[in-house]
Amino acid sequence: MSPIRYKQLDVFAARHGGGNPLGVVIDAEGWSDERMQRFAHWTNLVETTFLLPARAEGANYRARIFTPSKEIPFAGHPTIGSAHAALDAGLITPDAAGVVWQECGAGVLPILVEGTGPDRELFVQSPKARVVGDGSKGGECLSSVLYGVTLGALKPACVEGGRRWWVAEFADEATLRGWRPDHAAIRALALATDTLGLCVFARTAEGLAVRAFPAGVGIVEDPASGAANGLIAAYVATHDTTGTLSKGYIVSQGREVGHDARIIIRIDGEHVWVGGRTNTIIDGVVDWRDA
Repeated sequence: MSPIRYKQLDVFAARHGGGNPLGVVIDAEGWSDERMQRFAHWTNLVETTFLLPARAEGANYRARIFTPSKEIPFAGHPTIGSAHAALDAGLITPDAAGVVWQECGAGVLPILVEGTGPDRELFVQSPKARVVGDGSKGGECLSSVLYGVTLGALKPACVEGGRRWWVAEFADEATLRGWRPDHAAIRALALATDTLGLCVFARTAEGLAVRAFPAGVGIVEDPASGAANGLIAAYVATHDTTGTLSKGYIVSQGREVGHDARIIIRIDGEHVWVGGRTNTIIDGVVDWRDA
């Protein structure tokens, strides 16, 4: 039996150990759903992905994304990390435009490849986002979560695009970084409104500082959220068409939980691209046997 290659990555990292960890099983063809889920539960990472031959027309490969408890259709850092692993493993090469096409539960997504080696940056085009509710839809649950917080210019909203999140702008970076949220209240909001939870952001000199609380899937605070930042960018772009954020910006995330993520946002008309750098931390093989 051929060795099953495995990588553990640090995605969206400003420094080693600063991003969001991801496990990637390179040679997952023939793995059952149950085997993938059991392995993802064992790694106990936020997400683990499994690379497979493409099924959809135009795709270079397929990535299945699992949390420790379930499969999900799309998330940002697993998408970027899976492309990084597939490139390094020699499974794919960019086309003439520098793009690879990844199939996932959200469809076939373009990923732009810029640079080579340790300086390489990857950008995924986020699924199209739309506002599905204003603050009134969150009712007392949202009011409870944000009680006492001085909010910024943009009103809280529920935004959907691959995933569904509540987003809220805080008045300034100091308020955001010093906030001690009620995690039980965020979970109640997530369950009541069928969302992942709440993302909060504040404007900085480079762009935005972001904190994400996906309590709907049992995570207290996410150190680097690609999909969530795509939704925030889409929401900001529709309300700030000529401001300093209208073409893109840099996101700082994760410092409150001991990380230091750097996420690059590009806004090109209706399209939002989310990207950054990925570091390979562990490169080896998996010995994983069915019971």
